[in-house]
Amino acid sequence: MVAIESTPEMTAAVYATMARNLAVVRRRLDRPLTLADKILLGHLDDPEHQEIEPGKSYLQLRPDRVVLQDVLGQTGLLQFMQTRREKVAVPATIHCDHLIQARLEGASDLRESLAENKEVYDFLRSAAAKYGLGFWGPGAGIIHQVVLENYAFPGELIIGTDSHTPNAGGLGACAVGVGGADAVEVIAGLPWEVLYPRHIAVYLTGSMSGWTAPKDVILYVAGQLTVSGATNAIVEYIGPGARTISATGKATITNMGAELGATTSIFPADERMAKYLRATGKAVLVPLVEQNHHLLEPDKEVEADPGKYYDRVVELDLSRLEPYVVGPHSPDRARPISRLAAEVADAKNGFIDEISTALIGSCTNSSYEDMSRAADVAEQAKAHGVKAAVPFLITPGSEQVRATIERDGQMQSLKDINGTVLANACGPCIGQWRRSVAADAVPNTIVTSYNRNFPRRNDGSPTTMNFIGSPEIVTALALAKRLSFNPLTDALSDAEGKPFRLESPSPAPEVPARDFDRGQATYITPPEDGSSITLQVDSKSERLQLMEPWPAWDGRDFADMPVLIKTQGKTTTDHISPAGPWLRYRGHLDKFSDNMFMGATNAFNGEAGTGINVLTGEKGQAISKIARDYKAHAVKWVAVGDDNYGEGSSREHAALSPRLLGGVAVIARSFARIHESNLKKQGLLALTFQNPADYDRIRADDRLSLVGLTEMAPGQPVECRINHSDGTSETLRLNHTFSASQLEWFRKGSALNLFHH
Repeated sequence: MVAIESTPEMTAAVYATMARNLAVVRRRLDRPLTLADKILLGHLDDPEHQEIEPGKSYLQLRPDRVVLQDVLGQTGLLQFMQTRREKVAVPATIHCDHLIQARLEGASDLRESLAENKEVYDFLRSAAAKYGLGFWGPGAGIIHQVVLENYAFPGELIIGTDSHTPNAGGLGACAVGVGGADAVEVIAGLPWEVLYPRHIAVYLTGSMSGWTAPKDVILYVAGQLTVSGATNAIVEYIGPGARTISATGKATITNMGAELGATTSIFPADERMAKYLRATGKAVLVPLVEQNHHLLEPDKEVEADPGKYYDRVVELDLSRLEPYVVGPHSPDRARPISRLAAEVADAKNGFIDEISTALIGSCTNSSYEDMSRAADVAEQAKAHGVKAAVPFLITPGSEQVRATIERDGQMQSLKDINGTVLANACGPCIGQWRRSVAADAVPNTIVTSYNRNFPRRNDGSPTTMNFIGSPEIVTALALAKRLSFNPLTDALSDAEGKPFRLESPSPAPEVPARDFDRGQATYITPPEDGSSITLQVDSKSERLQLMEPWPAWDGRDFADMPVLIKTQGKTTTDHISPAGPWLRYRGHLDKFSDNMFMGATNAFNGEAGTGINVLTGEKGQAISKIARDYKAHAVKWVAVGDDNYGEGSSREHAALSPRLLGGVAVIARSFARIHESNLKKQGLLALTFQNPADYDRIRADDRLSLVGLTEMAPGQPVECRINHSDGTSETLRLNHTFSASQLEWFRKGSALNLFHH
C-alpha cells in the first residue's frame, strides 16, 4: 500500500534520491545549479542518460505525489480505469472543491451541492477507496490550500490536475499543473515527461511594509513578464527579500505565477517555511529540511551572480513596492494603485468606477495572515460605523483556515461589516457563482483577490470586469464602492459623514499563536485492500460516462480537411471548453462536448462559437454541431488557432472534446504549454505555422491536407497543402515539438493506448 502522508520516511527518501541523482548530474554538467535544476534533475528517472538541454530536452521525471481535483479527477480516474491497474503507483489524493456553487452562504451551498453532485462524489469516493487514493470530501477546502497544509514540503515534486498546483511552491515544493493524462500515467507507474524549462529569477531585496502585500509582488511580476512571458520556464524567487515573506505569502506568489504561463514558481527553503510546517503539525519534517538545505536552495554562486545562470532576471526592491491592481480581462494589465484613478477617469478605457461586488479569499489569498489583515481593515471601518457598501464575499481556502479564523475572531470582524462567508471551495473564482443580479446584460466592475480574470471567468458574463488586488486592498475598495479609491491617500466618510482615513493594516501573524484548528474532518483514508469495491456508472447517467480508448491512427495522410474554426485573438481553454453551467457534465465527455469552441471568436465571421458548415453551406451553426455533422459523414477536420492558444486552465477537456468530435489537428501561431501537451496526449497533432503570418492565408472554405505523416520525425516540419475554393493552392510548412516517444502517442491514438498494446 502506498502511504499517502508526507512522513519523515518519505521526506528522507526524497532527499536521498535527490542527492544520489544530483551527484551524477553535477558530474555531467559541471556547473552551479539553480533551485529548479536541483529539484527537477534530482527527480530524473535516468540521470546518467537523460538529455539535459533547457528548452529542448524532454525530461523523464519521477514525481513524489499526484493530486487531483474533482472535475479533472473524474476523467482522470475514468482514464486510470482503462490501464487495468489495481492501485496507484505513487501517493495520490482527490479533492472535492470545484463543483460547489456559491449561491447564498457556505453551509446551505454545501448542503445543496452534496445533494446535486451525489453521483459524482459517490463515484470519486469509491474510486479513491478502490485504487488507494486519499479522499478529501466536499467542504474540506480548495485542493491547493489542503495540499499546502497537509502534503507539501521543500524539494518535493508534485503534479496536479489544476493549473494553480504551483501554490505548493510557497513551501519550496516544485509543483506543476498538468492535464489529466499526465497525472494518469504517473499514478499508473510511468515517468512524467516535461520539457526541460528555461530559468527565470526574480531577485528580491528589502521588505514589505504598510499596505503592500505578497500579492503585489506577483501582480508586479505579471506586468513585467506578461501572460506568456514565462511559458516553459520556472520562476525562482531568490535574494534576501525572499526570506522576509511568510510561507503562505510565498504560496500566493507561486500560485498566481500560473498566469504567466510558467511551468511553476518556487522559493528556496527557509525559516518561514519551517514555521508553517510546525504550525500545521509537520514539525517532524523540519530537522530533515534543515539537514538537507544544500538541496533546497540555489548554489551560492547562482544567487551571487544570477545574471550568469538565469535566462532572465527581474529585480524588485520590496521596500519600494506599492500596492498593485491588475485587470480587467487579463492578469498582466498591471498598474500601481496610485495610477488607477487616472485610468478610470479616462473614458477611452471604458472602466466603470462603481464596484458591484467585492470578493476575497480563494486558493490564492485566504491564509491566516491575509484574513488577519483584511479583518484589521474591517475593524477600522467598524470603529467609524461603516460597513461594506457592496456585496462582500469571503471564500476560506480550507476548513482549517475557516475554523481557525472563526476561533480567533477574524471571521466575525469581516461579518460585522456585512461580509458573507462562502463554502471552503473554488466558487466564484472558477465561474461557480450564481449571481443574483443579471449582470449579463450590463458592464460592471468586480474587485477580487483571485488569480484569474478572463471574461466570463467568474460569473459567466462577458461584460463583468474583474480587477485583482490583495485582500486588504479589496476590503478597502468594498468600503468605498469605487474603483478609483486609493486607501493610501483618499478619505472615507464615517457614520456622521465626517472624513477619516484608513491606516495601513498592522503586520499580521503568519500562523496562529495556538496553531491551526483542524475543523470538521472530511478526510477518508483508503482501505488496505480495495479490490472488492465495484465502481458503478449508470449507462443512463448525465454526469458520468465510461471512457473507451481512442482509435489508433490508420497510417494515412489527412486529406482535404475542412477548417472547423479559425480562432482569433485570446483563445483560452475557457474559450474552447467553457466551465460554469457545463461543469456538471465534466465526467460525461459526450454531453460536455456540446460546448466546444463556444467562447472562441471565429475569425471567419467575427462571432463567438458559430461557423459555417462547408458540407451544407449552412451559416451561424454552433461549432460543436458542425463538428458532429462532419464526424457523422466521416470527414476529419482541423482547427486553426492564434497566439498562446490554450492559455489558462489546465482543462484537459479542451483536447478531449476535439478528439471525440472528429478533429485530428490544431494548427496555431503558438501554444500554451499544458494545452499543447494535452493535445498530444490525446493523439491530436499540435502544429505551429513556421511563418506566423501564414495564419492569414487560411480561408473559411479551404481544404487542408497534411502530407508525409508516416515520415514525421522530431524537429522535421510537416507539409500542409491548402486547396482554395477558387482552384488555387499553396503549400505551408508547419513546425511541431513532438519527441520520438510522443510520436508514438499519435500513432497509437493516444498516450494511454501504450498500456493496451
